[in-house]
Amino acid sequence: MAAKVFESIGKFGLALAVAGGVVNSALYNVDAGHRAVIFDRFRGVQDIVVGEGTHFLIPWVQKPIIFDCRSRPRNVPVITGSKDLQNVNITLRILFRPVASQLPRIFTSIGEDYDERVLPSITTEILKSVVARFDAGELITQRELVSRQVSDDLTERAATFGLILDDVSLTHLTFGKEFTEAVEAKQVAQQEKDAAVTQDQMIASLPFLLCSASLFGHALQIDVLLLAEQQKKAAIISAEGDSKAAELIANSLTTAGDGLIELRKLEAAEDIAYQLSRSRNITYLPTGQSVLLQLPQ
Repeated sequence: MAAKVFESIGKFGLALAVAGGVVNSALYNVDAGHRAVIFDRFRGVQDIVVGEGTHFLIPWVQKPIIFDCRSRPRNVPVITGSKDLQNVNITLRILFRPVASQLPRIFTSIGEDYDERVLPSITTEILKSVVARFDAGELITQRELVSRQVSDDLTERAATFGLILDDVSLTHLTFGKEFTEAVEAKQVAQQEKDAAVTQDQMIASLPFLLCSASLFGHALQIDVLLLAEQQKKAAIISAEGDSKAAELIANSLTTAGDGLIELRKLEAAEDIAYQLSRSRNITYLPTGQSVLLQLPQ
């Protein structure tokens, strides 16, 4: 009895494992930002694009091919020539993604590695076509225009393969060694030319500078002479004033006698008394009283 029970449990477990394996092989997941294309062994690639989530398929008959539909970056370096036959090294950075509705056609005509097969070839083609319209100088001064032209042409060309370009930008732009050396030599020659022109202008303006310096020195000499003359006149006027004042004082003494001198003494005494009255260290003693110090009256 127990043997039959264990045998039944073993058969049930085996059946359950087989059923679980079949169900597991019949399920597949599509992650976020991805899409799936179904390949049928009997009907080929189906036109239906499967979205995100868990889905069923027929085991051993159908196979899911998962595509990443998110934007991905890719750098494409290209060596091409400008309008004036200068070698140009350009690196183009592209953000691309496939058109979800065209994934069956992309898988059928190009394959899963569509970016490796399409982007380098069309990028090289468009870059050579656009760069050939500009010379080396314009590629530097009109870089924004070049980038916009490349973006427009490349977006239009990629759309024919079912690709969307979210961003196209020039990240690197250099020229050949010969062109770089020629530019440096031109800059050196221009600097030497500017230095020569500056030197010639200085030589040409030298007579004017000498003349200006001479005129300035002459004017300075005149100003010194005028100042000395003014100082001389001021000294003469001051001496004449002192002489006149002495003459007036002598006449006053002759006319008034010693009265003028007494007046000056009184004025001086009044000024001294005023100054002493403001000092705290001065003591006034009344007259007519005996004190230790006998002051003349």
